[in-house]
Amino acid sequence: MAKLEIVQVPVMNDNYVYLAHDAGSGATAAVDPAVVPPVLAVLEEKGWSLSHILNTHHHGDHTGGNLELKDRTGCTIVGCGGDAERIPGIDVRVGEGDSVSVGGAAGKVFEVPGHTSGHIAYWFEESGALFSGDALFAMGCGRLFEGSAAQMWQSLQKLMALPADTRVYCAHEYTQANGRFALSVEPDNADLVARMAAVDQLRRDDQPTVPSTLAEELATNPFLRPDSGDLQRTIGLEGGDPVTVFARTRELKDNF
Repeated sequence: MAKLEIVQVPVMNDNYVYLAHDAGSGATAAVDPAVVPPVLAVLEEKGWSLSHILNTHHHGDHTGGNLELKDRTGCTIVGCGGDAERIPGIDVRVGEGDSVSVGGAAGKVFEVPGHTSGHIAYWFEESGALFSGDALFAMGCGRLFEGSAAQMWQSLQKLMALPADTRVYCAHEYTQANGRFALSVEPDNADLVARMAAVDQLRRDDQPTVPSTLAEELATNPFLRPDSGDLQRTIGLEGGDPVTVFARTRELKDNF
């Protein structure tokens, strides 16, 4: 199996597009291309040809470049089969447990609804890379636009079970704001305090805070930590079940 070279492309205000390249075959996938010009510029700079688009969900800031990139490159667009009518230009429909190949690199598809009903994530085991879209962020998770708290918690548990050294390539630079909220609900988490100091320094230096590792998320992301006694006490739900604690945490973040 092949390992991917992954290039992070900042676009718009706070989006990330990822280009994932298999050197052996020359195949290159763009993950959630919001816009076209920055993607084409990096492809030209690297001398890569676009073979695939991997969409995590239908929102325009993840699919806005689909049709033009397909027209220019002839690439194959992959997306959630259950949400195909909302994925512009979709060619390949995938769902839970399916495999997606980018040249010699194979990725596993997880259905992770909650943010949208048809959200998926792509895990490339050999590359140690998870493209989580808006399901899992650094120290955050997506708003529940089309799903319930129970559904989102079930989705996140799938991702939490991946190897701890998995790198989480989420789709937005939300880390600093997410971390400020995290500190408000888990103020005594020493790992979180230390991580936020590092995040603040990165942002002062105009550097990305993404990707993170799953180990970092498990230690500091409040949406993955409903069993934290510190979190439960802060939000007034000591001994609460995970879904109830998660739901309250999400509600608090929505109004933070």
